Amino acid sequence: MSLSKNASADGKTLTIQIRGKFDFNLVQSFRQAYADIDPKTKKVVVDLRETDYMDSSALGMLLNMKKTLAESIDTIQIANCRPQLKKILQISRFDKKFDID
Repeated sequence: MSLSKNASADGKTLTIQIRGKFDFNLVQSFRQAYADIDPKTKKVVVDLRETDYMDSSALGMLLNMKKTLAESIDTIQIANCRPQLKKILQISRFDKKFDID
C-alpha cells in the first residue's frame, strides 16, 4: 500500500493516488498529502484506480479532508473507483458530499 501526490502544471489540481489498501495505516501520510496545499489549488482528486480495499477509517479520512479544505477548495473528486469501492461510497452517501466517478 502506498500513497503519492502530485500537482498539475498550473498548480490548480492536486491528485492524491492510493495504491493497495486505503485504511488506518495511511492516516498520517494521507493527512500530510494535503496539509501544505498550495493556495492556487482549487480541486483535489483522490485517485482510487489502484485501490483494492477501503475501510471505515478511509471514509473518516475523506470526511476530515473535506472539513479541513472546505474554505479553500472548490471541488473534491473521488476518481476511478472500482465497482466495490463505489458501492461502499454510495451506501455511505458520500455521493452527496463528493464528486465520485
